[in-house]
Amino acid sequence: MGIRPGWQRGPGDPRLPALALAAGAMALSTGLSGQDLALDRTAAIRWAPRRAVHVLLAGAVVAVVLLVVQGTGEGLATAGFVVRDSAGLMGLAAVGAAVCGGRYAWTLPFAWLSFSFVAPSPTSVPARVASWMLLPPGTAAGTWTALVLTIAGTTAYAVTGPRR
Repeated sequence: MGIRPGWQRGPGDPRLPALALAAGAMALSTGLSGQDLALDRTAAIRWAPRRAVHVLLAGAVVAVVLLVVQGTGEGLATAGFVVRDSAGLMGLAAVGAAVCGGRYAWTLPFAWLSFSFVAPSPTSVPARVASWMLLPPGTAAGTWTALVLTIAGTTAYAVTGPRR
């Protein structure tokens, strides 16, 4: 597989930070499996806000870890790139938890990352949406795709919980 036209190896290459963020989101996605179905049904507290905070906090942890690590050495990605991708990837993991369960929540971020590595050059809007996590920060298609994934995933997981 060659490098897409316009992409560089080294500091400007978005693949390594996207891979690191996806690995963090996939690792934390297993925590979206919930505790016990009976506990969820009989609890006196509302679970939806707690589930939403869980997803958003996991996304923040993934972003902070990469920002701290790259603060100790060479910067691989800007803060905007890291925040956008970590939020979108955790939203995607939350969709995975709601649809497939916490055990398989990692599959959607993995599949989308894999596809974005081999997708054609992002010249059209659908191609930019498909490769949103590799686009430069501030790109409308990348930002909106990540935002939609974050909101949809967090809402789906908060309302339905993990699939059993």
